[in-house]
Amino acid sequence: MSFFVYIIIALGTFAFMEGFSWWLHRYVMHGFLWYLHKDHHQKVPGHFEKNDYFFLIFAIPSWLCIMLGVIYKNYWVIAIGAGLTLYGIAYFLVHEVIIHQRIKWFRRIDNRYIRTVRWAHKMHHRHLDRFNGESFGMLWVAKKYRDKVKADSIRNRK
Repeated sequence: MSFFVYIIIALGTFAFMEGFSWWLHRYVMHGFLWYLHKDHHQKVPGHFEKNDYFFLIFAIPSWLCIMLGVIYKNYWVIAIGAGLTLYGIAYFLVHEVIIHQRIKWFRRIDNRYIRTVRWAHKMHHRHLDRFNGESFGMLWVAKKYRDKVKADSIRNRK
């Protein structure tokens, strides 16, 4: 396979992860693993949350794909691991840094996409329990959130 194919596999894995992460967030994190995710919605004192274990849970498949792909020279498996890693980096930057600002980088970013992602996530967090949630994705947000932020932008220009 050509290098281009491996890039497509990595980017396809990244794209797949947005949908898969939505499903995991909705049905696993707000389901039987709520006990790990609960402190992300109902803040407790301290910098770290039990929810941070998900970072490790999601890193393991990425690490295994890259390691086993290298050992067995299966480059398409490495590409899958790279896509998983890229999604993990995106998660860290978007969710932890930009949305929750747990690390104080990029605090002054002000564009419509970032405002939309932050608004959708705010709507997700207004639900303090595991039920009746909304907006379980991270990078892709529903049209109603895009429309709301767009309307706010137009209103603020006047």
